[in-house]
Amino acid sequence: MRNHLIVNIRRAVSVTVVFIVICSFGYTLALTGIGQAFFSSQANGSLSANGSTLIGQNWAATPCPGHPLGSCVFQGRPDALGPYAANAKTGVSGGDNPLVANGVSGGSGPTNLGPRSKVLEANTRQLIAYWHARGVNPTPDLVTTSGSGLDPDITPADATAQIPMVAKATGISSKVLSQLITKETHGAQFGFLGGSYIDVLQLNEALAKIK
Repeated sequence: MRNHLIVNIRRAVSVTVVFIVICSFGYTLALTGIGQAFFSSQANGSLSANGSTLIGQNWAATPCPGHPLGSCVFQGRPDALGPYAANAKTGVSGGDNPLVANGVSGGSGPTNLGPRSKVLEANTRQLIAYWHARGVNPTPDLVTTSGSGLDPDITPADATAQIPMVAKATGISSKVLSQLITKETHGAQFGFLGGSYIDVLQLNEALAKIK
């Protein structure tokens, strides 16, 4: 009886060890190997030389000698612009901080300001003035924050609206910039999920090659 019990315990322990090795180590290593072999860019955070294509960046702070900041590149959603920009005096961290309107600093998410909000109206007017000062007639996306506050993408219409600003600051013709936007436009996923979009980081990296 005792020997039978010991045999069962050994079997149970052996099976447990085998499955721990297979599920905890073997499975993990196998998936890591497959990811690195076939999906290296995605597995490593979709990184480029200038950051991740998955996270929106503060292009509004880009130095443009002789021109307003950010005017020599394409910009994303206004999560880091105007009332949402970094401000040491008010403790606003900027960049990924659209929640400052709710008194929360450094979070990610929408402002949650309703359509009747006076704060939202003031913020939107400030953003419209920001774009007008750069010769841009902004689309609705360019004066409203994204749902995450970290959106890396804009629509082709958002990019096209910025052509006058970028053309003036870089000296690149509107025609060339329009062709660049077309080239960098991604279609809807599987042809029907969502709409066409442009990754701002990839667009600006392509722009830098032209410069």
